[in-house]
Amino acid sequence: MKNKNTKNKDPLISMLDAASKGDLIELIEELMGNDLSIRRICINHLKEKVIVNSSVTADADSSVALTLWHEVEPELSELDEYGGGDYSLMEDVGEGLYELYKKLKEVTLTDEDRYELLNEVMSYIESGNAGMDDSLYDIAYALCKNDESLKELAERFENLKRDWPLRHARGIYRRIGEHKKYLELRLLKMKYGMDYYDLASYYWETGEKSKAVDTAQKGMKFGQGRMEELKIFLAERAKEAGDRDTYLEYYFSQKTDSLTLSSYKEIKNECKKEEWEKYEPKLLKIMKKDFNIQAVKIHLYRQEYEAALQYFKKDRRFSYYGSHEVFSVAEELENRYPEHILRFYKLFIGNLNTSTTRKIYSENAVAVARVRRVLVDVMKKTDKWEKYALSIKLNNDRRPAFQDEFARVIPDWKSL
Repeated sequence: MKNKNTKNKDPLISMLDAASKGDLIELIEELMGNDLSIRRICINHLKEKVIVNSSVTADADSSVALTLWHEVEPELSELDEYGGGDYSLMEDVGEGLYELYKKLKEVTLTDEDRYELLNEVMSYIESGNAGMDDSLYDIAYALCKNDESLKELAERFENLKRDWPLRHARGIYRRIGEHKKYLELRLLKMKYGMDYYDLASYYWETGEKSKAVDTAQKGMKFGQGRMEELKIFLAERAKEAGDRDTYLEYYFSQKTDSLTLSSYKEIKNECKKEEWEKYEPKLLKIMKKDFNIQAVKIHLYRQEYEAALQYFKKDRRFSYYGSHEVFSVAEELENRYPEHILRFYKLFIGNLNTSTTRKIYSENAVAVARVRRVLVDVMKKTDKWEKYALSIKLNNDRRPAFQDEFARVIPDWKSL
């Protein structure tokens, strides 16, 4: 049995025991030269062990944050040089930048460290080639602890003279009450609906109500792109003014920008009986013009089953990831129109006579399972299902992976 007093005497521990303070400092400095994380690890460890004055602690926290940056910066530089990188590298850099962001939210850097870090971060923001813009902007903001530093950041963004940094500069000027600068930058570009909404909401917040409404109305006339916020803004203003007709017009327009079953219900609930008589035909016209799966769901809600079925009578193409909602709606019509829905399901079964990946086998198994559900559970034609499925099974008897995936998805596959 080992003597507990020896503590297994690791020779390194013995040597460290014998080293002088100067020797240990020299060793740590050498280690830090080879691995930047050693500096951070040492500071974090010593903070729990030694007592120093508050200024040293603050400097140490600042140093830890700057070290985190220097640890991640070489890989960030690689991303910037090549315009991105593989998933693992992007993930590593993203995690490193997030750790730095969290640290910056906790501590205040020394002026020297802050200036150094902000300069380097801004150089990558200016380049915009690393694919890490969101994280870099977050770090830049986290470096600002007061309005003065935010104003400096806004000026830096403004000097880049590009749309996205200018948008941030505008936002900062508005946030810190630099009204003249905000308006100066805001009026440089009034093209999209969101530009007009930004200015209208600013005027409203600063008490210039008439200007706010005028700006929003101009946005409805001249703005491009997304208009939802403008419509909501003007609807709220009309409602406050007691102008029910104008309120409903904007409300209807906003809710039908992308009509869904949910927005259909919201419009119906908002309308009084006589108002619904006006807007219901408009909704039906929109549904007819854009006969998508949302329109089908609305027809089902209205118990217009024949109208809903028309969607499934045509050859449709949609992504695998967008198919769940379509098949979920189709399932609601299985009992009423089993033959039509069965035909629709069969359209989406892939090639069953080729070797491929387990993922494709699994997707095809799910598609065949839908056919089984209609034949067995709805139409009660078990014999027809068995004949259909057995043919598929025998044609793929030399594909074990195919059989595995189909057995995993289809209940009676092994017993066929």
